[in-house]
Amino acid sequence: MNLIDINGVNLEVRQIDTPGAARGASPLVFLHEGLGSVAMWRDWPDRLCAATGRAGVITSRRGYGGSDAVADVRTSGRLQPDYMHREAWEVLPALLARLGIPRPVLVGHSDGGTIALLHASRFPVEACVVMAPHVIVEDISVAAITQAREAFLNGGLRERLARFHADVDGAFWQWNDIWLSEDFRAFDIREPCRHIAAPLLAIQGVDDPYGTMAQIDDIAACAPQTQLLKLSACGHSPHKDQPEAVIEAIRAFLVSLQTLSRP
Repeated sequence: MNLIDINGVNLEVRQIDTPGAARGASPLVFLHEGLGSVAMWRDWPDRLCAATGRAGVITSRRGYGGSDAVADVRTSGRLQPDYMHREAWEVLPALLARLGIPRPVLVGHSDGGTIALLHASRFPVEACVVMAPHVIVEDISVAAITQAREAFLNGGLRERLARFHADVDGAFWQWNDIWLSEDFRAFDIREPCRHIAAPLLAIQGVDDPYGTMAQIDDIAACAPQTQLLKLSACGHSPHKDQPEAVIEAIRAFLVSLQTLSRP
C-alpha cells in the first residue's frame, strides 16, 4: 500500500503503469463511491487502462480503505453537507499536483462521480466520466441508504465491508450519517455543472436503486456536451454489472476525443 501525505492526511494511492501507454496521454484518475476504496475497484481500473492505453491512479478518500481514519466521525468529525465540494476543490487538486497530473481523465462512481463533476466545474480536465453520480438528493436515494444502514446494523454488510476498510465503522457512518441528515436534503450541484466545459460521459443503470435517470438527464441539461449512456439490466455499479459494455463505451468516448483534437 502506498500512502501519500496530502494536506497532512495520509491517503492510500495505487498507480497503474500500463505497458505501451501512449506518451503524453492523460492518466485515468478513479474516484470511488460512498463506501468504496482502492481495493473495492478490484481489477476493473486495470482493464480500463489497458483498453484505453493509459496509465491510472486510484485513491481512497480519508476514512476509507487504508487512508487515515477520521476521528470522532459521528460527533466532532462528522462530515458536512459540502464534503464532496471539499474533496473536489481542495483535496483532489492537491493530490493531482503532487502526482504531476495537470489535466486528468476523471472516472468517478456515485459520490466519486459527484466529486468528478465538481472538480471539472473549476479545474482543467481532459474529460470526465461519471457512473451513477448524484447531482441532487432523491427520495429513492434516501430509502436505499436507509436500507443500507439496516443491513450494516443487522445484516452482513459490516462484515463484507470490513475486508476493504481499516476502519469499517468510520467508513460506513461518515457516509450514512450525512446522507440521512436533514441538512443534506438540499444538496444540489446542478449550478456548478453549468460551468463544466470538458467532454463528459454520464452512465446510469436503469435499475439503480440509489437514483433515477433524472441524475444524468439533469447533467446533460446543464452541460449540453454530455453524452449519456443508459444501461438496462444494470444497477448502481455499471462497472460491475456491465463491465465490458462500460469499458467499450469509455474507450470509444476517449478515442472520439482524440479524433476531434487532430488538426
